[in-house]
Amino acid sequence: MFRVQNTFHRVTPLLSAVILLVLSALAVPAFAQDSIPLVYNVENTGAAFQAPGFPDFAHLPIIRPLPDPFRFYDGTYDTSFSNWERRRNEVKAAIEKYEIGPKPDCHDCAIAATYTPAAAGSNAGTLQVIVTRNGKTVTLNSRVYIPQGMGNGPYPVLIPMSLAFPPFFVPPIPNYGSMPASVFSTRPIATIDFFHNDVTNYCFFAPCNFSGDPFYQMYPELCAGTSCSGTSNSGQYAAWAWGVSRLIDGIEIATHQSVNPLPIDLKRIAVTGCSYAGKMALFSGALDERIALTLPQESGGGGATAWRVSQEIEATRVVESLTRTDHNWFAGQLFEFSDNNVYKLPYDHHELLAMVAPRALLETGNTDFLWLSNKANYVAARGAQKVYNTLGIGDRFGFVIDGGHGHCQVPTSQNPAIAAFVDKYLLGDTSVTTDVQVHPYGSFDYARWIEWWGSNNPKFPRDWNPGNGTLVAFMNRPLDIGVGDNVLAGYGLYLDGAHPDATIDVAGATVQTDISCPDGSSYTLTVPLPDQSYSIPTLDNAWYPSPNQKSTSTYQGSVANISTAACSGGLAKSSYFSALGKQATSGAGNPAGPGFTSTDTTDPLNVRFHCTTDGATGAGGSWSPTTTVKY
Repeated sequence: MFRVQNTFHRVTPLLSAVILLVLSALAVPAFAQDSIPLVYNVENTGAAFQAPGFPDFAHLPIIRPLPDPFRFYDGTYDTSFSNWERRRNEVKAAIEKYEIGPKPDCHDCAIAATYTPAAAGSNAGTLQVIVTRNGKTVTLNSRVYIPQGMGNGPYPVLIPMSLAFPPFFVPPIPNYGSMPASVFSTRPIATIDFFHNDVTNYCFFAPCNFSGDPFYQMYPELCAGTSCSGTSNSGQYAAWAWGVSRLIDGIEIATHQSVNPLPIDLKRIAVTGCSYAGKMALFSGALDERIALTLPQESGGGGATAWRVSQEIEATRVVESLTRTDHNWFAGQLFEFSDNNVYKLPYDHHELLAMVAPRALLETGNTDFLWLSNKANYVAARGAQKVYNTLGIGDRFGFVIDGGHGHCQVPTSQNPAIAAFVDKYLLGDTSVTTDVQVHPYGSFDYARWIEWWGSNNPKFPRDWNPGNGTLVAFMNRPLDIGVGDNVLAGYGLYLDGAHPDATIDVAGATVQTDISCPDGSSYTLTVPLPDQSYSIPTLDNAWYPSPNQKSTSTYQGSVANISTAACSGGLAKSSYFSALGKQATSGAGNPAGPGFTSTDTTDPLNVRFHCTTDGATGAGGSWSPTTTVKY
């Protein structure tokens, strides 16, 4: 049954966001929801599942769309909830292996915790958690706010990811992070700080050495940042998520202390954070199943955005791509996947979002800040939404991607969505609607990245041609490429119709070809193409620079295939032409112009591309299908 509760438009100075509050598109039997837990009482219910045997980087397959979250590494395809925990732990193992390094389970730790209620005249109690391993100690010092005049507890608790420099700077108490106080202060919800520098320090001025930080003293076999001897094998997000889990251990211990037990409901724990702390909240919620509600805000690249989508559709330096993110936060092995190597990553962050399932998740973006890669956030959110819907729990996931407000400054328009998730998953009010989808993207083709799921054939169904002069086109034609071959690539274009004199500019273009080797390894070869301008006379419908695919003028770029990944007998099956534009002002988060600009946007601009090697025969140099660029 389909029921639409509300459809309306919210207009900001910069965008019109379409907000849809929709009941589940597919009717799900009531017993399905009732039988699926909202939260668990252990950190990882699937800890006993053995991690798959992952291949080395060279032998990872190239997957251009979003990887299928229901495809197990042994090839099995299973969408059932009964097997979700096993699949979830496969994703966890992959993220730890390729992205953040291990999050230790602390089975060999001793943990003690003491809660001290607020003194007379104060609203801040304290919780001290002491974690000891191999003679090393991590001490978490948190302030505790217990609501007054709202019953006797136990209370749900919000844990904000927080930066503090006492006594110079500490967040206010109660500490709601960037969440709206108007939502939380009117509800019986406690707060307990997570001061992340208790675990490992946020680095303001690189390079930073973290070897003296408490976590890395406790785990000297792990090293984060650029000061490691050799490549780092740990990212700070693994350490910070570990710290949140130890704080939850301490909360549980303190609820059982004999005098003044901590009045917290262990089934109603939420985490939140914004920006880099939004990533922290997301990793914490994904990696600890005792967290009932995860609220990451404006987390950007490395958070709720898909790495490969940012790489594919955004020009260089516009967004926080895998190539451009902070090297302290992630393990060194992640950066093997920089640039067009990102398509070898065997998962993406739609699966990090989905790891929170079956627990509740509401995530946000902010379209006023390009660096946050909001379009890749939207694609990842739609991918995660499909997982939640498939599991029959679509109302436990929501996303709000809007604009018209500062970074980490929640507008009042978001309050109803946040309040609904808080009421339902922290306070147990099942009458509220939490199917929240807020975005400005209209007919944006997110399905292009997920339509292949279930087919075992990771191919795009169509080009990326969104209507702003950028283009990603592809063709599937074989081309033999061996070690040392000179690979040539380029494009042709023509302006259709009875057009006037026109000038067409092409910027930020490349041709990429995915090459498979006889030993099962694979790699992507990228041919950069120069920025170029074409003057086309009135009524001239000829192909430029030439209609002849053998003309050297149609191969605007070339590169020698001499990388360490190159192999004899390599076969390129798929090739991609990308024109994403360039920044007018270089710098992180600055906008880029379109890949194609034309003084005539009325008449259709048609584009095709090709690639070949010196001396190639057969299909080498054949043109791709023609694509009409949309403006």
